[in-house]
Amino acid sequence: MPLPGRLRDRILPDHKRRSLEDLQEDLDLSSGDSRAKQSAFWTMLTLSSVIAACGILTNSTATVIGAMIIAPLSTPIMGIALGAVQRRRSTALAFVALGGLLVLLIGAAASLVVPASYDLLSDSQISSRTSPGLLDLIAALATGFAGAVALSRKDVAAVLPGVAIAISLVPPLVVTGVCAGQTSWWLALGALVLFVSNLLAMVFAGMVVFAALGYSRAAGHPERAGASRRAYVMLGLLFTAVALPLAANTVTAVLLNAWTARTWSAAESWLSKSPGAAVTGVDAQSRTFYVHVRSPGDLPPIEDLLADLEGQLPDGVPIVVDATRGQQIIAGKVGE
Repeated sequence: MPLPGRLRDRILPDHKRRSLEDLQEDLDLSSGDSRAKQSAFWTMLTLSSVIAACGILTNSTATVIGAMIIAPLSTPIMGIALGAVQRRRSTALAFVALGGLLVLLIGAAASLVVPASYDLLSDSQISSRTSPGLLDLIAALATGFAGAVALSRKDVAAVLPGVAIAISLVPPLVVTGVCAGQTSWWLALGALVLFVSNLLAMVFAGMVVFAALGYSRAAGHPERAGASRRAYVMLGLLFTAVALPLAANTVTAVLLNAWTARTWSAAESWLSKSPGAAVTGVDAQSRTFYVHVRSPGDLPPIEDLLADLEGQLPDGVPIVVDATRGQQIIAGKVGE
């Protein structure tokens, strides 16, 4: 996958390009002084996981960012990409799998300090990682390209901490472990999907950049070139398999936001007939829309609200009005 010479010179001038040997030395944890490299990998990954767990459970963004900076998991992930374009055996996948398992176990252990009655979604560090969307995948893909280019150049290594912050690897695995430890399996699955999508995006972007910049050894070997094409096809299929549910989740989120805004607007119009009444919130839970209101007196007829919502929400959606005086009114279903 060679780039046109002029474009390649702009992205990676020859005098700024790292040698293949240097790149392999950085990304292959089994080459060179493997004992020292692996010791550093496992030590920093363990510490990063503990820091991430503390930051997530205390809802501290700064602490989670610190864990991202020192997390070494992106090294073997880029090692997978380089090994794939070169069609050579690599231990990078094993390091990613075992490292991921370690982070999951640390997250599960951290869940032991969380009370059983604790609402996990009240923690923004958890809720933001349990419902990934298509934009998360696009961000991960762009981050993967940035990381691969930074690794290939001698003069932009300073951007790597920023890349580490931008790509979410250890935190979603910790969230997966915490949610699994609390038996919140759907939340755990959402966080795991975020990690897998980021992993595939990084590998895909790394393969494209490393092959385009000439690090592939497939040239002159038709059988290797064919195998490399098959690797791209398989990775593309996996990428698509992850992208489809993320796209569906994104569409669902957009629709829910639009329906919530319409419900809020209709509820405000409905309460305009009651002096001093106000809408304090609207949220959707299990296909039911809850309208939270504050009113010093009686509420207007519920039928008026349902009538205002016809055509604004899908027919059959249950509406529940929650008043601050402790009164809960099951209004009915839109269009019925």
